[in-house]
Amino acid sequence: MRLNEFFKPGHLGLSFEVFPTKTDEAFETLMGTIGELKEFKPDFFTCTYGAGGSTRDRTIQIIEALKNRFSQRVASHLTCVGSTVEQLRDYLDHAVSLGTDYIVALRGDPPKGQSEFQQTVGGLRYANELVSLIKSDYPQLGIAVAGYPEIHQEAPSAQVDLDNLKRKVDSGADIVVTQLFYDNQDFYRFVDQCEKAGIRVPIVPGILPILNLKGILRFTQLCKAKLPASLIEKLSEKDDEAWQSKVGVDYAIEQVSDLLQHGIPGMHFYVLNRSDSVGRVLQAVWPNR
Repeated sequence: MRLNEFFKPGHLGLSFEVFPTKTDEAFETLMGTIGELKEFKPDFFTCTYGAGGSTRDRTIQIIEALKNRFSQRVASHLTCVGSTVEQLRDYLDHAVSLGTDYIVALRGDPPKGQSEFQQTVGGLRYANELVSLIKSDYPQLGIAVAGYPEIHQEAPSAQVDLDNLKRKVDSGADIVVTQLFYDNQDFYRFVDQCEKAGIRVPIVPGILPILNLKGILRFTQLCKAKLPASLIEKLSEKDDEAWQSKVGVDYAIEQVSDLLQHGIPGMHFYVLNRSDSVGRVLQAVWPNR
């Protein structure tokens, strides 16, 4: 199926994002998590990809498992960071040979220790260039790109960020998956802006149920997303991870319920290689998936 077909009227799309593990033990734990998440009948999984292919072998390992062990559709992330066009093609060739269905095409964040993105000699500078490459030379692959309800942290303005997104979509992207957010009004405003800009592909909200206060503060600081003050206050009531996880799940249930009422085309969950919190959210809002 084409990627955008999961998000058409009459079908609410569902996807989960996992990341490469560092050890064989963690890999087997992730396999158990994927087995549990599969019970919710996702349309596809996505797997992240380290800068310059630093997690390439582990990403490939997960793609192979998703295809062969679990018979799941899979989207591999791919970034421009640290790679020449030849190296990008090499990865795409390998991914296609494994049966990869889709690509999440990203410019990529600067590697640790660098303050800004640096184009590799012989590489690409912008995500829309990567989308164009895939669309032209690998037309069988569906393409997802990233959108930012609170604007990308490096964008000088919301309009510039929106212009960048439109270039990605006009280059051939099938869907937009958003960065995590915790104020649905930011998402609705973003969708309205996309519609006015002529962006007609599905806009899929990215959801991250909060596991603990320390972790989510770190995440949101990295991506410049904001947490409502009332949510921080609630999470701070107890220095207890089980309590904070419950608060996070309850908040995600309310957030997703509101999104569903507003007619979203689907959901993409950042699961952090765990199934418990996401499972509790889906059981509450989508029990008959």
